[in-house]
Amino acid sequence: MRAHGKDALCIALDGSDRRWILATARAVAPHAGWLKLGLEAFVAHGPRLVADVAEIGPRIFLDLKLHDIPSTVERAAANCAACGAAMLTVHAGGGRRMLEAAAAGAAAGTAGPPPTVVAVTVLTSLDRSALEELGLGLEPGDLVVAWAALARAAGVGGVVASAREAAAVRRSCGGEFVIVTPGIRPGAAAADDQLRVVTPTEALAAGADVLVVGRPVTRSPDPAAAALDILNAMKGEA
Repeated sequence: MRAHGKDALCIALDGSDRRWILATARAVAPHAGWLKLGLEAFVAHGPRLVADVAEIGPRIFLDLKLHDIPSTVERAAANCAACGAAMLTVHAGGGRRMLEAAAAGAAAGTAGPPPTVVAVTVLTSLDRSALEELGLGLEPGDLVVAWAALARAAGVGGVVASAREAAAVRRSCGGEFVIVTPGIRPGAAAADDQLRVVTPTEALAAGADVLVVGRPVTRSPDPAAAALDILNAMKGEA
């Protein structure tokens, strides 16, 4: 993908208030190529919200992190494609058959170009101790690269991974594999519940294609100005 400028910036509209979501989407749209709708918003308002936000202009990243038996994920991915998502998430931990099913469902769900399916590797809210609690003894970076390679082999278009692992994923999976990076924080922003965070310039330098920014923009008194600041930082102008 290797997007540039605002095509590499995704604003996460994480909330339940429909009016807030639409107002914030309109405010940041001039500065973002993507708008992310997650589980909270989708459960509250469903596919109609996806269509309404899509009308604002930027492409829709539908972040539902599908994780179920392959047949269920295949049908769910098709539904995500049908409601207007240009990119959608599944959990890499669902295994090869589920990942293959997600890719097939996304392709079958629309007559137009299918959405890019990206596999969530290790959530940026997890660190080594959290993985050990889950019975996963690998370092986060090693697990990310292993699951990214699995996703690529299964025909998935990319992964969601911390920028701290982006360079290793790029080396392992090649230049066309999409890397979506959450946990992006400007230098002075709070990490909130993210444990593995980086700045916009660090993420791009590591090889990320799409940077997902949420609270530093959406909790700002002026979301449009905050989005523009992020965009300028990505361009090296801040």
